[in-house]
Amino acid sequence: MRGLISPKGEQFGYLVGHVLYTMDDEPSGRLEGDFIVDLAGNPVWRVVGDGVYSLNGMETIGYLSAERADERDL
Repeated sequence: MRGLISPKGEQFGYLVGHVLYTMDDEPSGRLEGDFIVDLAGNPVWRVVGDGVYSLNGMETIGYLSAERADERDL
């Protein structure tokens, strides 16, 4: 699991495998190559390394944290 963290340091989603979830545990999209796409497959954000950016690259959405165990299942 990797957290999706805002530039202010607040987690607002998480990635399990290639599926992106909200903090309410609802799927909201997935990681496909260098993009986060919505449930319909439309590109929403661009991923460069661990950084997540708007499609035009002008806005930083946040970053993906390091991989960690899903602690909620322990």
